[in-house]
Amino acid sequence: MLIPVPEAQRRLLALATDRPAIELPLRDAAGHWAAADIPARRTQPASDLSAMDGYAIRFEDMPGPWTVIGESAAGRPFPERIAAGQATRIFTGAAMPSGADTVLVQEEAARDGARMTLTGEGPAHRGRNVRRKGLDFVQGDRLIAAGQRLTPARIAVAATGGHGTLPVRPRVRVAIAATGDELVAPGSNDPAALPESNGAMLAAMLADMPVDIIDLGILPDDLDRLRDAFARVDADLLVTTGGASVGDHDLVQPALKAAGGSIDFWRIALRPGKPMMAGRLGSMMVLGLPGNPISAFVTTLLFVKPLIAHLAGAAEPLPVPIPAILGEDVPANGPRIDYLRAAMIDGRVHAAAIQDSSMLLTLARSTCLLIREPGAPPARIGDSAEILMLA
Repeated sequence: MLIPVPEAQRRLLALATDRPAIELPLRDAAGHWAAADIPARRTQPASDLSAMDGYAIRFEDMPGPWTVIGESAAGRPFPERIAAGQATRIFTGAAMPSGADTVLVQEEAARDGARMTLTGEGPAHRGRNVRRKGLDFVQGDRLIAAGQRLTPARIAVAATGGHGTLPVRPRVRVAIAATGDELVAPGSNDPAALPESNGAMLAAMLADMPVDIIDLGILPDDLDRLRDAFARVDADLLVTTGGASVGDHDLVQPALKAAGGSIDFWRIALRPGKPMMAGRLGSMMVLGLPGNPISAFVTTLLFVKPLIAHLAGAAEPLPVPIPAILGEDVPANGPRIDYLRAAMIDGRVHAAAIQDSSMLLTLARSTCLLIREPGAPPARIGDSAEILMLA
């Protein structure tokens, strides 16, 4: 019996074991997921700051004139208190002097030595052009939630919040192996052989994730050699492509069992990608993907990447569909969920005319996958749909 994709995803993530957190410097933590809530260790701004170049004044002294008694620059605050009728020259990002509450922008002021006068309308209210202490966050605020991706912006806010390191899960060690006697390494032009493309494709799909790739290359259709190769792997996750079904030359399952592993499930109600297998070998998880490149791509998107994200601590590891509008009619769907190669054209989604799973050029030209649920009725141009965007 075929397993629905959501059930297979739940079962796969349930197979994973927890991995203890480590601390990494900010630059190394980028692309990981936070292993704990990250609180602010300081307040930002730590004091009232000027948002403009101009003059720090007391609003009650409007419309002037003022006597300029000093200067406040970023990192070099004016040390004294401003009294009635006084002002200081101030620059963007500089601390407001004690006693001042407003900034008069320099375009509306004129200087004659220490005497400064208003030339424009001036600030409309008290506090104008001032960034108040704690405007961004205050000490103790949660900056990043556990399980959130450490994006460049979150790295920046962590740094500003007083953190030099962050708790994350260790990088996931992913071993990738292609199986099949018909395969040759990329770069070969032998017309009798098939260049192996899945290894490079999977590595590219995982390039933005916190992984260390172990390239096992091409393994032959030989039970003993596959068994020995699997038994030697030291990784968190072994991903194979090809040989995951039960044909005479599909040896991944028996080789995994011969190496001491077990199979949790295989055969998904999915097109393309039905003959996918999930299991374990000791502490290592194993995913056997179809050898067909389109099937391998889709199953990597739906299973491999979410599993790695889960192992890396992601709170929401599964891909999230987004709404779209059909740009053409699509026929009724069969009993398996279908992921059609498609492209967004003028704001609408158009499925490729030929969906043969051997056609890699169609995938290369696609910008999204159009999702057709099991048993979906025919849909018309202008109907709503769901898609997964492709990078």
